[in-house]
Amino acid sequence: MQESAKVIMLFGLILLAGGFLLWLAGDKLSWLGHLPGDIRIERGPVRIYIPITSMLLLSLLINLLIYLVRFILEKI
Repeated sequence: MQESAKVIMLFGLILLAGGFLLWLAGDKLSWLGHLPGDIRIERGPVRIYIPITSMLLLSLLINLLIYLVRFILEKI
């Protein structure tokens, strides 16, 4: 039970730190969603947005975070 509590607290701290960093970044992350490979179609009142490159980048970052968390938890 204590191991799962550690994992939950660690994920909570990571989410808190990530939210704080996003809050501090403000407009500095405006490039996210406008990368080459992100598809935007605007025709009249219809807007279609498919952020392929942004989601690949986000997936890579999340996978790296999960790897680091697992590595740290194995050392504890």
